[in-house]
Amino acid sequence: MTTQQVIQEMREKFGEGLRAAEEPAPGALYLTVDKELIRPASRHLQDKLDARFVISAGIDRLATEGCLSVTHIFSRDKAKQFVCLRADVSENGAEVEAITPDVVAAGWSEREIQDLVGVKAKGHPDPRRLVLPDDWPEGVHPLRKDFPYDANPEPVEGAEVKFKEAPEGTSTVVVGPFYPVLEEPAQLRLFVDGERVVGCDYRGFYNHRGIEKLGDSVLTYNQIPFVAERICGICGFIHSSCYCEAAEQAAGVQAPRRARYIRSIMLEVERIHSHLLWLGIAGHILGFDTVLMQAWRIREPIMWLCEKITGSRKSFGMNLVGGVRWDISPDIHPEILDCIGQIEKESLAVVDAVQGDTTLLVRLKGVGILPEEDARSVCVVGPTARGSNVDIDARVDHPYAAYDELQTRAITNDGCDNWARVVVRLEELFESIRLVREGLKTMPDGPLMVEFAEEIPAGRQGVCTVEAPRGEAIHYLITGENNRPDRWRVRAPTYQNLQALPLMIKDETIADVPITLGSMDPCFSCTERVETVDVRTGRQAMLSKEDLLRLSQEKSER
Repeated sequence: MTTQQVIQEMREKFGEGLRAAEEPAPGALYLTVDKELIRPASRHLQDKLDARFVISAGIDRLATEGCLSVTHIFSRDKAKQFVCLRADVSENGAEVEAITPDVVAAGWSEREIQDLVGVKAKGHPDPRRLVLPDDWPEGVHPLRKDFPYDANPEPVEGAEVKFKEAPEGTSTVVVGPFYPVLEEPAQLRLFVDGERVVGCDYRGFYNHRGIEKLGDSVLTYNQIPFVAERICGICGFIHSSCYCEAAEQAAGVQAPRRARYIRSIMLEVERIHSHLLWLGIAGHILGFDTVLMQAWRIREPIMWLCEKITGSRKSFGMNLVGGVRWDISPDIHPEILDCIGQIEKESLAVVDAVQGDTTLLVRLKGVGILPEEDARSVCVVGPTARGSNVDIDARVDHPYAAYDELQTRAITNDGCDNWARVVVRLEELFESIRLVREGLKTMPDGPLMVEFAEEIPAGRQGVCTVEAPRGEAIHYLITGENNRPDRWRVRAPTYQNLQALPLMIKDETIADVPITLGSMDPCFSCTERVETVDVRTGRQAMLSKEDLLRLSQEKSER
């Protein structure tokens, strides 16, 4: 269906309840409906217009429009279009009907809006807090404009921690918040019958860093890329690219073609080293440390290459709104080609060894099952989705950077288990190597930045997705005054994938939980987007740069 056909169908279905419809940029349709229609309109997008839920954003518009609003973002993948569905509510008695009973994938998003903006999702099947701790004071919502970015409310004494109740006849096994094979804190409460997992309760957001709040309050448009690239320890270039392209869409500009090619090349370089890192960690989880050592040895030269191109092993500092800061000049092309050629050769040997190892296959095949129907229902992304035969890839469905000119493909597998997700990532490793070669061969000459002197007008919107190694990252932007966003919403791929974990580990043994979790390559930090808590006293504290440096030195001396 074309954009006009979608708008016409929504008008026929919801009449005057559809308050506004506009498409300010190709591939981004913004609809506003009465709040009473938010649930049926969401259901119609999902069930009748083949729209996949992506993320929701709660927005404080009290100062500008006298309301709070909820925006649910959907993707019509094959139409290469985002549909952003908005409903406004008053500050008093702020609530909308929850869409989660129909759109299962919206479960976390609606809980997060309740926490951070204060719009209640009426009828939500699990209305517990998601982001805020249980001792956070009632009625205090950090993404309201009147909440200072550096505020530190006093915790509520004696607050009750709310966990799911264990099913009758089961025991509870607590994994985390600190666990040997998890590099970041998260807690899984496994409900088990003997060794069999019956269900689980996930508790995360120990690493919530308030990045969106900083973007909404104190950072300017071209300061944000340097914070965005630190959302994830691996996917730095992904997040800065995604933010910049959303901001460019809002500003009505496009980076030069050469800059877009450089973005694509660096994104594929990041995918190569991320997939190799993941392969090593997966081997470590299974006790196969030879895979860890070989994969990380193979990965190291591409980190040196990143440092040569960008000045940092992590590809930091490349992106700005309007283009890139550093070139990939022709004199370095032979070194890049030699590097990825060696990685390709050595990775093939590791892949052959992995595919023929009986122990690995026993631990991976038929374990961590996520049927295609469930993968579509929960709206998982990346290799987690493609390993369940869900044919989505942002490079194909929503081309960005230079992917409208580079020939890319979504790699799928119908195994729906941990092994299928391994196979998808291994194949993608070699696809990325091919794309780097193609990008270098066809990269055009030209400038690296587009100049636009005027300040971006307030009230414009931009939405972009970039295919990270773990799946699509989403950045949604509303422009504001003073050369900074009014709202910046980020969703990393792990945020959506973690919601499928209860389905993937149900009826598995406890021993298979770590590798099933690891098969989605979770990143808790980027999901939670720091403070410390003294476990003996319960007191919270904010750490300065000097505090962190001192603690690091003390640990090193021990």
